[in-house]
Amino acid sequence: MKPTSNAQAGSAMTQARDKNSRNDRRGSGLLAAALVLPLAHVATIAHAESAPDKGLISLKVLDYQDSQPGEDRVKVQASALKIVAPLSDEWAVGATYVTDSISGASPAFHSYALSKLRDFRRAFDADVTRYFPHSSVTLGASVSSESDYISRGLSLQGSQFSEDKNTTWTAGIGFANDTVSASTGAVKGENKQVVDALLSLTQVLTANDILQLNAGLSHGHGYLSDPYKAFDKRPKDRDSYTLMARWNHHFDATGGSARLSYRYFGDSWKIKAHTLNAEYTQPFGQGWSVTPIVRLYTQSAAEFYVAADPSIYPFAPNLPENALNYSEDQRISAYGARTIGVKVAKQINEDWQMDIKFEQYDQRSSWRLFGSGSTGLLPFSAKTVQLGLSRQF
Repeated sequence: MKPTSNAQAGSAMTQARDKNSRNDRRGSGLLAAALVLPLAHVATIAHAESAPDKGLISLKVLDYQDSQPGEDRVKVQASALKIVAPLSDEWAVGATYVTDSISGASPAFHSYALSKLRDFRRAFDADVTRYFPHSSVTLGASVSSESDYISRGLSLQGSQFSEDKNTTWTAGIGFANDTVSASTGAVKGENKQVVDALLSLTQVLTANDILQLNAGLSHGHGYLSDPYKAFDKRPKDRDSYTLMARWNHHFDATGGSARLSYRYFGDSWKIKAHTLNAEYTQPFGQGWSVTPIVRLYTQSAAEFYVAADPSIYPFAPNLPENALNYSEDQRISAYGARTIGVKVAKQINEDWQMDIKFEQYDQRSSWRLFGSGSTGLLPFSAKTVQLGLSRQF
């Protein structure tokens, strides 16, 4: 949609938290980013200056499969139902219910020693927003439960609009209290707490351009290790920060819109990551639109990451002597990744819309930018197919 001088910026953006469960849950995170606002994590939203005129009900289903050479790994099937409803010109409520089932095998260390796993998760979040003439306040709560992980969260977010509605300041804070266990009995009832804070500026630059700048801080404390990984003992504290810039531009000549974003992440574990995302939506006749997607990612390894040793494959290397913290988890190694996808949407009528999205994710240590990648890691790939249906009411 072409931005106007009264338009407010883009879409809700979610960042899935790095859970200490026994798997990557990358598939669940993709679905959350598509539909769900996890209220325990402050998200970036440019609110309208009043409650929506219509309600919205949306359903997403997702199928995710990752693999490494010669071996399928984790499979996730997930569904999410979201409802947003205005109560008046000044109040609106929203709720989301998510389920996902996971099965397959996950490596105990690095890319090797696959162990079977199966689990089922339910998650629910709700929020209420109060709109004022030049501001809004949103209060939210969330809960998520699976056999070995329980998470509860609260969040508070406020936005302030300029007189001409072209500038929006948003600030928020979120708190999550998680309980970590393991079906193996290695860990039971460990606690983890995370506090997040965010500050965002959204600026309408022209009739065709919107810019958004975000800064976020996060502090995690407690059990931050992965109970399903061998040789995994991480620090009990983790401080991280993110900087993000987004730019949306509408092209009058084609009627399409481009969305570009760059995100920088850094933390006290010495991980530094860069994400570049590009999308272009081109509308066609009879309500059809096509959106190609490209995403590039690169990160450095955590300071306590223990590299794989190809000479002793498939066994794990010896740990450093007298090391206080160590991990052989591939997710905190140094690597690069790319995602290529496409989304096709159809506006059926004024109220109904449907879409399908396919994404192919590939990860290699040799693709790391700004330095060398970690050694001895197998390539990693994942395919995601997502279907969506929404209706205004």
